[in-house]
Amino acid sequence: MSSPLRFLREHFFKFKQSENRIWLIDELRGLSILLMILHHAAYDAVYMFGADLPVDSVVVYILHVIFASLFVLISGAACRFSRSNLKRGALCFLCGILITLVTGVFMPSSIIVFGILHLLGICMMFFALVQPLLDKLSPPYGILIFALLSVFSFRLSDGAVGIPWLLEYQLPEILYSTEFLFPLGFRSPNFFSGDYFPLFPWLFVFLTGSYIGIYLKQRRCPEFFTRLHCKPLAVIGQNTLIIYLVHQPVIYALLYLFFTILK
Repeated sequence: MSSPLRFLREHFFKFKQSENRIWLIDELRGLSILLMILHHAAYDAVYMFGADLPVDSVVVYILHVIFASLFVLISGAACRFSRSNLKRGALCFLCGILITLVTGVFMPSSIIVFGILHLLGICMMFFALVQPLLDKLSPPYGILIFALLSVFSFRLSDGAVGIPWLLEYQLPEILYSTEFLFPLGFRSPNFFSGDYFPLFPWLFVFLTGSYIGIYLKQRRCPEFFTRLHCKPLAVIGQNTLIIYLVHQPVIYALLYLFFTILK
């Protein structure tokens, strides 16, 4: 009988060795998901177990935005290498729904209504449906336009658009008075999601990455991108979906063990 580690390696975790692979994508994606998990662990420790950690500090917020943006950007670039973004997107979105159901039943105080998997699933399916139209725009213009749209809509879920905190236009409050526009970023005062990634601005970040992916697919990138620098990060980067699906119950179990038994 195979060991548990071998079973996980054969049936869940994979590592595709290829001379043509852009290894930096896997490594950065692996680093991003690890930092995202660390952030979730700190958040759970504070809001579920009363730990005293600076999860709401400006520094943590900035780091969260940087690495979340990097993860979504890389996911957009990776869609240029996929054989079926529609199928991948549907699977990713269904996994997001599963996360919603599980957190709603077992962790209602931290329910994830519209998180990173919901977002990426819709982004992948959207890209698959409109790719012929997007491809009419040359990569430099695509990167510029969607990067600017990302910045312009960055604070949409907070009620404003424009240059964040500098030159903003306050949107009508009626847009935020409904209970069903939260996927777009128009969240009502009563809305809560333990992990929240609305379509705007994140769809624009994803599409920016999709144009960067054209250069990567054409190998128009420094040689540094194609070298394998850290295999553990690359392995994690190639298995982000399964890691994201299991990380929350694992984190909760470890925190529960620490705060109720070992502490």
